Amino acid sequence: MELYFLGTGSGVPSKERNVSSLTLRLLEETGAVWMFDCGEGTQQQILHSPIKPRRVEKIFITHLHGDHIYGLPGFLSSRSFQGGTTPLTIYGPEGLQDFVELSLKISGTHLNYEIDFRQIEDGFTEDSPQFEITAHLLEHGLDSYGFLIKEKAQQGALQKEKLEAMGVPPGPIYQTIKNQERTTLEDGTIITRSEVLGAPKPGRSIAILGDTRFKSSHAEWIHGADLLVHEGTFSGKEREMAYEYYHSTVSQAAALAKESEVGRLIVNHLSSRYQTPDIELLSEEAKKIFPETTIAHDHYHVSIPRNNGKES
Repeated sequence: MELYFLGTGSGVPSKERNVSSLTLRLLEETGAVWMFDCGEGTQQQILHSPIKPRRVEKIFITHLHGDHIYGLPGFLSSRSFQGGTTPLTIYGPEGLQDFVELSLKISGTHLNYEIDFRQIEDGFTEDSPQFEITAHLLEHGLDSYGFLIKEKAQQGALQKEKLEAMGVPPGPIYQTIKNQERTTLEDGTIITRSEVLGAPKPGRSIAILGDTRFKSSHAEWIHGADLLVHEGTFSGKEREMAYEYYHSTVSQAAALAKESEVGRLIVNHLSSRYQTPDIELLSEEAKKIFPETTIAHDHYHVSIPRNNGKES
């Protein structure tokens, strides 16, 4: 499980940052990629990344401001041109489906795959065998959402020493025992799977928030997440401006991370006014409040381990 940031700027692209888009790569878990937002220029960023458009199976749009959606019609078209034929699910607020369908219609674009649109609202939940996804309304100029992705606990490891002590030698039977609730051996011995498995492996959780003012109440639903992705459009000195434009400061993102007791914080969606020399100062500002903070840059990527650890 890995996060890959394609664009980490806000509003308009700069020489150092493209506008919003990031991906959650689940290559070991499901073989798929999930995309969060798709600002203008996302396709160009993908060309310099390991992301394969045909592997993207879900796209989550936090809100409908242009720096988060203007790249979506082009990406959908290119996915088709580049051999993508598997269905795609797009999650987003009311109006997103109209935007996509009208853009494709006017441009005469025909896709080689089906799109399943899922309109989200506060409290939206989707459950699958491996993940639970929930959407939560934030505070922004347009309806903007944060997503919490929870990986379900995985089956514990087979305790081979227990099986050997029971007289069961290593072999294909071990996989059979792990796959079944009860297994009857050739000699009639019945082995219950729960007796020979270790403790379940806890799942990971990631909170990815769209544009938002700082709200302490967000801590309720992101509490204890392994990783929080939060916007930090402005420095702490510009708190009033952040509030006026429905955004957050880097300090506020760090404060929320601390209050939420998350494992680590990644700040993105930085204003184009901040260039490379400014980033170290922003990082220091955040780390004074929450030490496990990283200021993301385009093409920054980080793996999410299972034990709240740091990047690997």
